[in-house]
Order: sequence, then C-alpha cells, then structure tokens
Amino acid sequence: MKNTVTIKDVAKKAGVSISTVSRVINNSKPVTDEIKKKVLDVIEETGYVPNPLARSLVTKKSQLIGVVVPEVSDSFVNEILNGIEEIARMYNYDILLSNTYSDKNEEMRSINLLRAKQIEGMVMISWNLGKEQVEYIENCGIPTTYISKTARDYDVPTVSVNNEKATYDMTNHLISQGHKKIAFVMTSAGDTRLEKERLDGYKSALAENGIEFNEELVRYGGVDYNSGYESTKDILEKGIVPDAVFVTGDEAAVGAMNAVFDKGYSVPNDISVAGFNDVKIARMYRPKLTTVHQPLYDMGAVAIRMVIKMINGEEIEEKKVELPHGIEERESVIKK
Repeated sequence: MKNTVTIKDVAKKAGVSISTVSRVINNSKPVTDEIKKKVLDVIEETGYVPNPLARSLVTKKSQLIGVVVPEVSDSFVNEILNGIEEIARMYNYDILLSNTYSDKNEEMRSINLLRAKQIEGMVMISWNLGKEQVEYIENCGIPTTYISKTARDYDVPTVSVNNEKATYDMTNHLISQGHKKIAFVMTSAGDTRLEKERLDGYKSALAENGIEFNEELVRYGGVDYNSGYESTKDILEKGIVPDAVFVTGDEAAVGAMNAVFDKGYSVPNDISVAGFNDVKIARMYRPKLTTVHQPLYDMGAVAIRMVIKMINGEEIEEKKVELPHGIEERESVIKK
C-alpha cells in the first residue's frame, strides 16, 4: 500500500521549507518562478493532495457553497439544482447539499452543518421561509440568496417569478380556448402567501371574463401525484364535470389527468388539464402537458451567480430578481 504523501515530504524533496510549499499551494505570498516550478513539479511527481480544510484556514476560501433544499427528490428543486451546479462549476466552486424535508428544525440544523464545513456562501430554497431563519443567516454573515416566495417579505436577495400573474395568464389562456368551468387545484398547502397569490390570479382572470367564482371548483393539496389525483377525483365524484382542470404543479397535474381517465373521461377531448412549472414530466407524459413555464434552471443559475458576486464583494445590480414566465402550449388543452 502506497504511503500518504505529506507537505513535509514535498518540502524535503523540493529542498525548500514547509512554509514555502504552503505559499505556493495557497498563492498567499510571492515566491520566485524557479522555486514555484520546483515545488509544483514535486507535487505532480508525488501526487500530493493538499488538505482542503487546512488550505481554507490559510486562504479563507474553501470554494464551497451550501445549498439548502426542502425536498431533494422534488422535480422543481432538481431543475433549479441543475442551474446552480453548472454555474458553480464554471466559477470553480463545489456544492454541499443539505435536504431539510420541509422541516423548520432541519433547516436550522442544515445551516449550522454547512457553516461547520466552512462554506463561503449559500443558496436557500424553502417553501415557507420564516423570520427566524433569515435573521439567523444574516447574523452569521453568510452571503445568501433565497428562492422562496416568503423571502420577498424580507430585505434579502431573492429570485422568483410572479405567481399571481402566471396563474392569471394560464387561467386566461384556458378561457381563451373556450373553457369557462375551470377547476383549480392548488399544490401549495401550508404556504398561505403562495395560495393567496395564485388564488387571486385565478379569480382575477375569471372576473375579467365575466365568469363567477365557484368555491366548489377549488381544491387545496400538495405537490405530489397522489394529491393531484385525489383532488381531481373528489371533484368528479361530486358530480362536477369541469371544462378544464388547472393544477399548480406538474406532477400533481399528471395525477389529475389519470383521475380524469379513471373516471371514464378523456384528456383533452372531454376535460383539458394544465399544469405549472414545466418540469421534465410535463414533456414526457402523454398527452404532453400544457403548463406555466418557470425558468427553473435560470432561477438556480441567477441565484448562485448572486452568491458568488457577494462572496467576491461585487455589487448586486438588483436585489429582488423576478424572472419571466410563459405559457407552454402542448397536447393536454384543446379549444372547445
């Protein structure tokens, strides 16, 4: 078994002091080009790998950024993470990921865990961020960008879309296709702010088109497949047959489509179905899902870029970034 090469071994073989090797590795103080080349040649020859923790203590830079997520398996989170990871790699940062399972205590534990790992900055993704977490992160002095609807209540850097306008636009699109009786299945149970924004958008579109709001067409649930299935099944079992079902999450919208099929109706010939987010499943399922496109990759990319700017002491042009959404028209909605 090969012995582990230490910094002492490198110094001895290069004929320099340990502190000189450290200066070359950390680029902390100038050394001559000749000495630098000699040390780097020995490092390459011996395969020496510097201790990252020890190096970070010297340079004050770990090249680590923490990312706190509410549910790592959620497709919405996955696509944001793709943007975070790719931009981090471009700037030579590594990502430390912590999953909180949407638990407040786990969020605090994750923040402390990442601090202990010497992160330089953090992206916080949370369904329902509280004042306690924001103040704690601020007091810790960790440069942080938030992807959270409730983070907009605080004076912190955030990345989001306009949920009220996005919901209004999709409801309006369904009405423009001849759908007047539109069931509305929300996937933000527990997030009262997001529920209000989306419900306001839905109601505004109905009112502007002279359609009376009907509480019987509204359901409150979660983001998963089963929630969308059960909510839509409940509507149909009560004898209500809508023209369209608008579900504010794509996975739940797929559940809604299957509930429609299981009750003997066709999508989209009998009932159109629309989703929200435009994650991968929206493009894979048949019929392909008409949905609100959220630029999730861009949200992650912008959030991590903001963090890196803060780490480097650069000015952030815009603290509250709101990215544009769109309507992605596919096969699950047809004109009546």
